[in-house]
Amino acid sequence: MKQLKFAALLLALAMLSGCATSYPMGMLFTEVTLPAGATSNVDKGSKTGTAECISVLSLVATGDCSIAAAKKDGRITKVTHVDWYARNILGIIGNYKVMVHGE
Repeated sequence: MKQLKFAALLLALAMLSGCATSYPMGMLFTEVTLPAGATSNVDKGSKTGTAECISVLSLVATGDCSIAAAKKDGRITKVTHVDWYARNILGIIGNYKVMVHGE
């Protein structure tokens, strides 16, 4: 019985001890788009380039999510702003994108 109470206490502590992050993160599912940066360029920009990465089981991650890769994808030379997208399901599969906007 003591072991069951101890396990329940550990589970409760784990669930209540949320970690503070700079972006919203769901325990079961996350799908967010957030700003990653802006410049002094006031134009919205007519081009968009993306770069993508994936993560599997939080054990293997691959891809190039750099701003440089997104600029190359969109043939952008003047960046106006950068957005960041994340989707993660149970920590099993994660999809991450950087979207660069500019000219």
